[in-house]
Amino acid sequence: MVQESENAGTNIDTKATAISVENPGVENDSLAGQGDVASQLADVWQTICSGLRRDLGAQIFGQWIKPIKLARFDSDNGDLQLVLPSEFAANWVRERYAERLTLAWKSHFSDVKNISFSAKAGAARIAQVKQTSGAAANQGRTAPQTGKFQLDLDPRMTFEEFIAGHSNVLAQNAAQRMAAAEKPLFNPLYLQSSTGQGKTHLMHAIGHAYRAECPAARVIYMSAERFMIEFVSAMRRNETMEFKAVLREADLLMIDDIQFIVGKNSTQEEFLHTVDSLISRGKRVVVAADRPPQALDGVDQRLLSRLSMGLVADIQSAGLELRRDILNHRLASMPHQQVSEEVVDFLARTISRNLRELEGGLNKLLAYAQLTGRPITKELAEEQLSDILSACRRRITIDEIQRTVCEYYRLDRNEMSSKRRARAVARPRQVAMYLAKVMTPRSYPEIGRKFGGRDHSTVIHAVKLVEQLRGEDTEMDNDVRMLLRQLES
Repeated sequence: MVQESENAGTNIDTKATAISVENPGVENDSLAGQGDVASQLADVWQTICSGLRRDLGAQIFGQWIKPIKLARFDSDNGDLQLVLPSEFAANWVRERYAERLTLAWKSHFSDVKNISFSAKAGAARIAQVKQTSGAAANQGRTAPQTGKFQLDLDPRMTFEEFIAGHSNVLAQNAAQRMAAAEKPLFNPLYLQSSTGQGKTHLMHAIGHAYRAECPAARVIYMSAERFMIEFVSAMRRNETMEFKAVLREADLLMIDDIQFIVGKNSTQEEFLHTVDSLISRGKRVVVAADRPPQALDGVDQRLLSRLSMGLVADIQSAGLELRRDILNHRLASMPHQQVSEEVVDFLARTISRNLRELEGGLNKLLAYAQLTGRPITKELAEEQLSDILSACRRRITIDEIQRTVCEYYRLDRNEMSSKRRARAVARPRQVAMYLAKVMTPRSYPEIGRKFGGRDHSTVIHAVKLVEQLRGEDTEMDNDVRMLLRQLES
C-alpha cells in the first residue's frame, strides 16, 4: 500500500521543462549538474523506494523496483519517464505496479501527474515472453470518459480469459449479470476472496463487457486507495463538490480492495453517500474485498448494511484442477513454449496460495528459459521458484508473530496490547508491528487494531523506527533476523 507522507502534496518548483535525470535509482547516484529539481526528484524516489521495499519485500523489490531509473521529467504536463533494463522488465512493472507507483508519486510530489515506462536504449526485446507491449496495452485501454477519472482497464482481463471452476463460478455468473444490458438482479455486487483469486480480473471484465453492451455508459474503476487519495486531494483543493459530482454521474462504479477504507471516517461517509445516490437511481455498484462485509472492522454500520444488501459472491481458493486449467490456458496462447505436463502438475500442486503467484511463477520460468536458453524442467522450476515455493508453504498471522516475539523477549502476551511505554515492553511491541507489516498483507490500521486498538500512525512510526535501528544497531538487526528465521521455518 502506498504510504502517506508528511510532505504529500508539496509543490516543488519545476519551471525547467524536460529535465533529464540520469540514473538516480535507489543507490543515490550522483545527480551533479542536473539541477535542484533533479535532486528533489531523486530524494522523493528514495522515499518511495523505502516504502516499496517494506511493502513488497526485499526480493521482489530488488528484482523489479530497484533497477528502475528516473529518465526524464516534463514539468509542463507532469509526465515522468521511468527506465528499466529491458522491454520485458518495463512491461512487467507497467502491468503490475503502474497504479501503485503513480499513486506514490502523486502523494509525495504533486507535480507528477503521469508516469511512463520504457526500456533502456539498446535493450533486448523478448516478444515471446512479454505480457503486453505498450502499444497493445494502449489499444485496449479506454480513454478518459467520466469526468477526471480515466477508465484504465487491463485488456487481458476479460470474461473470455477468466477460467471458471467450482470455486469461482458463482462470482463469474454474478459478474456477467452485472455487465449485461438488462437491470441486474442484485445491486451492489460484493466480490470477496483472499488475495490473488480473481476479484480484480472479474471487475475489469465487467468494465469491458458493460462498455461493449452500453458504449455511452459512464464507468469508473479505481482502488479504494486511489479513492481516498483523490478525495483528500479534492478537499485540499476545495473541489469536494466536483469530486462528488463526477462519482455520482457514473452508470457503473467499481471500487477494489474496499478493506483499505477502514478507519477513514470522512472517506467512508462520502463513499456511503455515493453508493446510496447511485443505487437509488438504478446505477450499478461493484466492490471487492479480501473478507466478507461483516469482517470489515472499523467500518460504519450503515455502509456495511449497504454493501450487504445486494449479493456477496465468495471466491474460494482455486482447487488443483482449476490451477492446472489456468496454466494450460496460459500456455495454449504460447505454442512456441515447450512445458511438459510434469512441470505444469508440479506448479499447480506446489503454488497453491493464490492464482497471481501461480501465473507469476510461470512467467518467471518462461522468462528465465527465454533469456538463458535452458529447457523448462521440474528441476529448473525448483531452482528458480524457490522463493515462491517457500512462501506458499505456510501463511504467517499477526497472532503468531506476537506469540513468537513474546517468547523471544520473554514477555507476557498481554503486553502486545497494553499501554505500558517502558522500553523493555515498547521495543518488542514495535518489532512485532514491524514484522506484521513485513510478513503479512495487513494494512497499518488493521495492524494497529491487533495491538490494542492503536492508531495507524503509531504503527507507521514503529515500522520506520525498527527499520532505522536495523541499520544502526547490530543487536537489533540480529534480533529481527532471528525472529524472521523462526517465523519462516
